[in-house]
Amino acid sequence: MLFFWLGLQSIVGLAAVGGLVYFLLALWSAAIFPRHRISPKRLSKKHLPPISLLKPLCGAETELETCLSSFFQLKYPRFELIFAVRTHDDPAVAVVRRLRARFPGVRAQLLFTGEPPYANAKVFSLEKMAEAAAYDLLVITDSDTKVSADYLGGVAAAFADRNVGGITHPYRGVASGDLWSRLEALGMTTEFMAGVIVAERLEGMKFALGPSMAIRRDCLKAIGGFAAMKDYLADDFVLGAWAAQAGWKVLLLPQAVEHVATARGFLTNFKHRLRWNRSSRFSRPAGYVGQGFTYGLVWAMGFAALTPWPLNLAVFSTGLLLRIGLALTLARRLGDRAVKHHLWLIPLQDLISWMSWIGGFLGKTIEWRGERYVLLDGGRFQPLTRQVKVEGEARAVK
Repeated sequence: MLFFWLGLQSIVGLAAVGGLVYFLLALWSAAIFPRHRISPKRLSKKHLPPISLLKPLCGAETELETCLSSFFQLKYPRFELIFAVRTHDDPAVAVVRRLRARFPGVRAQLLFTGEPPYANAKVFSLEKMAEAAAYDLLVITDSDTKVSADYLGGVAAAFADRNVGGITHPYRGVASGDLWSRLEALGMTTEFMAGVIVAERLEGMKFALGPSMAIRRDCLKAIGGFAAMKDYLADDFVLGAWAAQAGWKVLLLPQAVEHVATARGFLTNFKHRLRWNRSSRFSRPAGYVGQGFTYGLVWAMGFAALTPWPLNLAVFSTGLLLRIGLALTLARRLGDRAVKHHLWLIPLQDLISWMSWIGGFLGKTIEWRGERYVLLDGGRFQPLTRQVKVEGEARAVK
């Protein structure tokens, strides 16, 4: 029994030390973010390239109209909005039609794609929208993303460098209502973005983030087009990874967008977190194990429960101070004013996130947009409710 206790203390203690080291690394990365500073005055107005914005939709989720309306209010010389849904009776259709009536001067079209032949229905929509797009810079955003009016100016400035194939934006979480949504929004800004900024600082940007990313059409063609991603769940991850592997620059821009945490209720919210984690586990297995060190506060709490005073108090206090310092630093960098009011929720948010990370190791099925899928090696997946054949070997992602 004594050996078991000492072994448990050692394992949790090592994880806590690793977590505290990670917090220090994340604090340093956040303090000197952004790595790439793009001047908004780099291009004159007449040289700004036209841009196509692709927006796959499915259902009228919380805050959809507010998020979509921000794209109709962009201040940019030439752009078009392209929306896509599967069927005419999708509730998102009415939302898009209302916005088109409110903003008649904005060029916008709505596509009906029908049932997707791909495992990833979003990728099929993107392929159809890219075919309909008039321009060569393609901006892709999720339905729960909200942007500022000057959003496209930063995108255009980044692509002034012909070696840039793709860009992506950091984001701050925005709660849509209940406690669980608030916790997830807090985690987006202060936990998930910490990992993104650390990864970008250590090895450069080798992935993209689904809420907001953009790609040059030449780059998209070079990596096989959207069709090459048809069997992958994390299409945003592979888009950035493949672009970087093909020799293009991928940038994390300094301008943050807003990502609404739409999953309400504990069960819905936890399933959402599980989908993220299981997707990460199958997309990058080694990195997913290393993700455990990002839960420094949870490990510090566990170590404090297993060891006597005063060592337990010292470790827990250090973990809590570093975690709060990281949260406040990221909130300032990403413009998230809500974080300082919800600092007391961080231990609970981290504990739920840690539980979902553990859950990510268990099972290989997920739910997404009302459909069940089974995850396959290499980050691919297959729907259990539609007949879709996943063919060939998974494409390596370094």
